[in-house]
Amino acid sequence: MQLIQETPDLSAYLAADEVIDHRHPLVRETAARLAAQSADSYVYAQAAYEFVRDAIPHSADSGDMRVTWRASDVLEQGTGICHAKAHALAALLRAEDVPTALCYQRLTHGAGSGHCVHGLVAVRFCGKWHRQDCRGNKPGVDAQFSLAGERLAFLPDAESNGMDYPVLYAAPHPVVLSAMKSAPDRPHLWENLPDAL
Repeated sequence: MQLIQETPDLSAYLAADEVIDHRHPLVRETAARLAAQSADSYVYAQAAYEFVRDAIPHSADSGDMRVTWRASDVLEQGTGICHAKAHALAALLRAEDVPTALCYQRLTHGAGSGHCVHGLVAVRFCGKWHRQDCRGNKPGVDAQFSLAGERLAFLPDAESNGMDYPVLYAAPHPVVLSAMKSAPDRPHLWENLPDAL
């Protein structure tokens, strides 16, 4: 699949905003700690990815009822769905000047009768974008950081109208962010995730 930048301006994929708040002290502190143990930006990117994937449980897997959407809140509260974890990873990567985009998939949801939008990131190295899924592994899900071929959590089922969206967003998609901000708890969010972009 050909990934398409929403904007040709690469600096947009390093920007801080209300959601990807990489100037927040907790984001800076976490990034600095991970960077201190990393020989270069490649090693740092993998370390940040594995930290978010493994140290912050996916709230549906852990049963956590809280909804987080701002990167610093994801790190502080230690929970989030795929979109929230993607926001946290984007913030950590941008904090260390790694261009990072948000991207999405349309997957079957629930008993397979519906769909939901799933969130992941793409990192830019060597002039190319590489998608990464930090939602967290569990039985049947084995996502890995990779610059040599995708190792994502899920493959969309085209026969069920699943798809990979090719656009690389500099900020969270408004439809996704609106659902997250308006949800009183994670079960409500789970039932009201957008089914398409």
